[in-house]
Amino acid sequence: MKADLLIRGIAQLVTAEGPGPKHGAAMRQLKVVEQAALAIADGTILWVGPEADWDGDAEATVDAQHRAVVTGLVDPHTHAVWAGDRLADFEARISGVPYERILASGGGIWSTIRATAATSPDDLLALAKPRIDSLLRSGATVIEVKSGYGFKPEAEIVMLQVIRDLAARTPARIVPTLLIHVPPKNASERAAYVSDVCQSLIPEAARQKLAEAVDVFVEKEAWSAVEAETMLTCAQQHGVAIKLHTEQFNRVGGFELGLRLGALSVDHLEACSAEQVATMADSPTIATILPGVSLHLGLPPAPGRALIDAGAAVAVGTDLNPGSSPLFSAAMALALAVRLNGLTAQEALVAGTVNATCALGFSNAGRIEPGLPADFLVLQGSDWRELVYTLGSNPVREVWIRGERVAP
Repeated sequence: MKADLLIRGIAQLVTAEGPGPKHGAAMRQLKVVEQAALAIADGTILWVGPEADWDGDAEATVDAQHRAVVTGLVDPHTHAVWAGDRLADFEARISGVPYERILASGGGIWSTIRATAATSPDDLLALAKPRIDSLLRSGATVIEVKSGYGFKPEAEIVMLQVIRDLAARTPARIVPTLLIHVPPKNASERAAYVSDVCQSLIPEAARQKLAEAVDVFVEKEAWSAVEAETMLTCAQQHGVAIKLHTEQFNRVGGFELGLRLGALSVDHLEACSAEQVATMADSPTIATILPGVSLHLGLPPAPGRALIDAGAAVAVGTDLNPGSSPLFSAAMALALAVRLNGLTAQEALVAGTVNATCALGFSNAGRIEPGLPADFLVLQGSDWRELVYTLGSNPVREVWIRGERVAP
């Protein structure tokens, strides 16, 4: 074998391996190779195994200096494009005002919509780029980014175009999602808004190939399951995958809708019941949990442990946003999932790599194996578990994407 680059001196090389169950990747195991090496050609993994077994040639060699190497992380849920802040909301919440009341009174998401509307696309791009850089430095090599702060259909298209431009300015793979976030404040305008989404917004986003999925926020202060079904079915008719924000505060039918329609993922699930957890066992839908929300809002954590025990495929995301999860680290999201949601270190790494990839609807990421892009992390230490153990400092020393070192 002839490689462009050989990464040698790896104390531990860790990746998910093995086939998952019929519904996804929940049962994937971690493979740990001690004293490993990794060969790369044309940005793709050529070979991986014990260093002593490598018998090919490489044009260049990099010594990992007895550090651990893990798969590049995948963040399957972010809202990284926004303007303004939610500091007034934060102060209100720590004084005891519930998040839902803030939203209902015109704060929360609405305040971000107003600030985003007052900001030019170029400025939105300039604001978003450092956020993506932070996620990248924390180990995220694939990052989903949602719209949703445009509200008006034409503003949502602009947000998706900003996300497209953002993708051209980072080595990370950006996965764009059209989020139908909140309904009009005037109840009499809801039906017309849904009609506009289905007749204008979704078709235009599909025509311009601006979104790989459509997401709908189903909640008492957001959309009903009936309204969401109309919009999500429209997305499917236009060949676009679907996702849901659901069971964050209340159980209003979004979870069941997502499973029935075959959504890529149902996200949040902080209010998910034991009966609902049991229904995930035979579902192809990924359960995406967002521990940063539980930490920041003080919500009960999503039942990650119960979901995995029931056989669900669980993914973990940051939910990076200005209001409910100002979390700029994919590695920290995994660390929080261990502490708040009851995942083991092994389960957290699977949730933040291969399962998160499944939640985005593709399979060519989230693992270190021949034929896949050479996306991986060199950690600060020799034991990969430091990735989910460390708090307050970055456990990631180097980020590699398609065989190139992109951070630091």
